[in-house]
Amino acid sequence: MDLKAQESTASPQVATFELEAPQLKTTKKIWVYVPKGYENSEKKYPVIYMHDGQNLFDAKTSFAGEWNVDETLDSLKTQAIVIGIEHGNEKRTDELTPFPNKKHGGGKADDYLDFIVKTLKPYVDKNYRTKTNPRNTVIFGSSLGGLISYYAVLKYPEVFGKAGVFSPSFWFSDEIYKMTENSKKIKAKIYFLYGDSESDDMVIDARKMKHLLDENRCYCLKLDKIVEVKGGQHSEKLWREGFGKAILWLL
Repeated sequence: MDLKAQESTASPQVATFELEAPQLKTTKKIWVYVPKGYENSEKKYPVIYMHDGQNLFDAKTSFAGEWNVDETLDSLKTQAIVIGIEHGNEKRTDELTPFPNKKHGGGKADDYLDFIVKTLKPYVDKNYRTKTNPRNTVIFGSSLGGLISYYAVLKYPEVFGKAGVFSPSFWFSDEIYKMTENSKKIKAKIYFLYGDSESDDMVIDARKMKHLLDENRCYCLKLDKIVEVKGGQHSEKLWREGFGKAILWLL
């Protein structure tokens, strides 16, 4: 037995609450990280919305190791509020995929994003000291969470101005490429990260998307960055180690 996994590793800056999600016909557990000194200041902060909340802060609740988001942000000069949305377990694929896949189903991400945009974000902006504009609103995730984060900045550019897109599951549907090609004036700042040992398709798909973005907007604007990690595998370790640099670049 791994005794360490039986104890919470979340920092004192992390709390949770539950929020009704009418769009999803359920109640969502939400994780919140606030910077050190939050209670004793009047400062407003950027907000990072992250998927798979179970895996972000706490080894006890994580599936295969946590991201250490709280410890990483504690160590950075850049400060932000993080809102972690706990995934829907067996409904995770439905929630995090914008288009269906013939084999795996899914394709109900619009309801999930509707919950974030119309229910969760208004609640967060009301109850926490946030900078509410797109420039200070980041959406961030890995795997299917990377896919939905990328989709979110295309669908809701007036809400999400930045995205962390780690190991994105672009393979799930070719529609995401068509949407990129048809999108005009993509202004979001996007940080891509993946490992070259994840799969050949991962490398090819990420490079393809980066190329489409470069065609869609002037490369000179430096609005996207792609990081290919040598030997990197599809795991929390890769995402944990890349999170800090991504946040520094995005914010």
